[in-house]
Amino acid sequence: MQKRILGNSNLEVSALGLGCMGMSFSFPPFPEKKDMIVMLRKAVEKGVTFFDTAEVYGPFTNEELVGEALQPLRKEVVIATKFGWEINDGKMVGLNSRPEQIRRVAEASLKRLRTDVIDLFYQHRVDPNVPIEDVAGTVKDLIKEGKVRHFGMSEAGVKNIRRAHAEQPVTTLQSEYSLWWREPENEIIPTLEELGIGFVPFSPLGRGFLTGKIDENTKFESTDFRSSVPRFSVENRKANKAVVDLLSAIAITKEVTPAQVALAWLLAQKPWIVPIPGTTKLHRLEENIGAANLRLSADELNQIDKAASKIKIEGDRYSEATQKWVDR
Repeated sequence: MQKRILGNSNLEVSALGLGCMGMSFSFPPFPEKKDMIVMLRKAVEKGVTFFDTAEVYGPFTNEELVGEALQPLRKEVVIATKFGWEINDGKMVGLNSRPEQIRRVAEASLKRLRTDVIDLFYQHRVDPNVPIEDVAGTVKDLIKEGKVRHFGMSEAGVKNIRRAHAEQPVTTLQSEYSLWWREPENEIIPTLEELGIGFVPFSPLGRGFLTGKIDENTKFESTDFRSSVPRFSVENRKANKAVVDLLSAIAITKEVTPAQVALAWLLAQKPWIVPIPGTTKLHRLEENIGAANLRLSADELNQIDKAASKIKIEGDRYSEATQKWVDR
């Protein structure tokens, strides 16, 4: 697989990474750990070098899974994890990016990941109660101590990105971006380009919707994150099928899948964008990897943009309870 460098940093990763969250968090039923260990190692065999996890996924079990699976291949991969939540009795109860908390999470994550350095340490959500300079400064110290290599932010707004970057260069921002969530094009992407910061879109397949495998008849378990997301209501799934139809029309002409078109579209936006689709199925992993070799012509990209601009995506991407954690 081709490689990409995230922004102005020297962090080189595969053009597509692997989001590991769904292996143990948000999207039940969860597969057997042993099967996911096999899949993570297969991903490395197939050229994936960039793996995304977080302490809160599980909590903790996802980091343990990634650590166990990738320990034998540690020198070949880049592992990203995240801090920023207060966790009590296995539940996220609020934000916590106080310096002492960041240090505690770093030490615990190093153990769970079975490594002596975290390649990329993201602030999972901006904590309004802690000056972002204090957060960036703490990660800066961890970098000096050799415990962290790169600092990242997730779902951060432009003002906090700039303030953090002035204290400690931000290697990459991770936020949602896809053909059905294009808000980052307004302010975020121009700011990242100006500052030389990479972009790692999560949910590049719209939490599975852009694959074309979800419709108004799909049933979600009550513990599935999507069951509380307005965008995934039955009515909105019906309305939003228009974007899947667009992808499907392009896919037919290219003899590929809608998911591959959606990922190829993202890769074509900027050379420093590295999507991290998640999956628990080997055949889906192989399908996603195939998107890295799919080239969309300028005419095809224009066609997609023109058609997409006429489609109104219905429903918010988060519930009200979750939306409050997003920095703006």
